[in-house]
Amino acid sequence: MIHQTDDTTRRIVVGVDGSHGSKVALQWAMVQANLTGATVEAVATWQEPALYGYSYGWAPATYEGDSIATITAKVLDATIAEVSATMEQPATVLPRVVEGHAAQVLPATATGAQLLVVGSRGHGTFAGIMLGSVSQHCVQHAPCPVVVVPQP
Repeated sequence: MIHQTDDTTRRIVVGVDGSHGSKVALQWAMVQANLTGATVEAVATWQEPALYGYSYGWAPATYEGDSIATITAKVLDATIAEVSATMEQPATVLPRVVEGHAAQVLPATATGAQLLVVGSRGHGTFAGIMLGSVSQHCVQHAPCPVVVVPQP
């Protein structure tokens, strides 16, 4: 019996934060997509940071110029362009910027995907650990297989 997959499963989701680890993960996902005929969905996440005000408690931060979402989109686009330029045959990559914490957004975005691909560590607090907290959460909670790509 042949099981046909629909187009929603011919998708590889990869977390991208502009770090070296996420670039390696994106490259791995693009190679895998070429081998399997999948499309890569490169997902970058962002959150509004809060600033602590002495008289008012926690308050949302304010910025002049580009919003955090715009900056995140620029980093994502630049990362995709950089990784694509190194490949002989780059895969189709669809950029997606989502508000929220990567540990929650990536597994939710991976619903119906063939794979979720993450780097072993990104721009986290503890860069020396072997598996970052986002990668660890994705491995434990993703609704599809997860590939954690180590840095070379």
